[in-house]
Amino acid sequence: MIDYDTELQFHNGRLRRAYQINAADQVLDVGCGTGQTTREAARLASGGVVTGVDVDEEMIARARKIASAEGIQNVRFEVGDVGRHLFRAGEFDVAISRFGTMFFADPETSFRNIAHAIRPEGRLVMMVWQSYDRNEWAGEIDRALGREAARPMATATMNPFSLAEPPTVQRLLTGAGFDSITLTDVEVPVYYGRDVDAAFAFVSQFAAVDEALQGSEARSSSVGARLLSTLAAHTSAEGVVFNSRSWIVRARRR
Repeated sequence: MIDYDTELQFHNGRLRRAYQINAADQVLDVGCGTGQTTREAARLASGGVVTGVDVDEEMIARARKIASAEGIQNVRFEVGDVGRHLFRAGEFDVAISRFGTMFFADPETSFRNIAHAIRPEGRLVMMVWQSYDRNEWAGEIDRALGREAARPMATATMNPFSLAEPPTVQRLLTGAGFDSITLTDVEVPVYYGRDVDAAFAFVSQFAAVDEALQGSEARSSSVGARLLSTLAAHTSAEGVVFNSRSWIVRARRR
């Protein structure tokens, strides 16, 4: 079964290597979802504690259940908006995030609060998408839906590409209290399934795809047919994959 963690398996390996988490570190995972990155960080910070924060109560409940089943003791999960969450000053050595920082309603306040939670000289390591036109998964799925000119979820609070431009990232992080800011280009595929059927089932869960397929026999509709053709064109020995570009952003708390 494909899920968000499976989709991002190639990204996850690259990001995990970038963390450079030490055994005694106290770690904050921003937008932790169901906690895969939190659990992996906890294995690295074996003598510390990793705190995962997310606004989605169902995901946090799932994260707690998985961590308990895996016997991971040095994690805790909290439901909260990182922009308003009451962190103690300097309680973390490292803050990490895998695609969890692009949807802040107030990015200036949110990044300042993350900086407040990190000790001086502590680090932020996050992965964010590069621009829409550099992400094949976004453009090609949109075109299959007949949304050639669209920029999905392009609002102030729901834009996955809001941190795509390096000057924007530099401005926000500098203003929040970070320096030594670097962006590393990452080009790896997103994974949608072992074959077209698995990929179709997975992408049909995307909000834009689900909306486009409503009220029709999904596979036989014109949208469904275009989507199947697009997925078939991206089938390889690895499965159904689309190219993607992202940044690994590193910064140091002043």
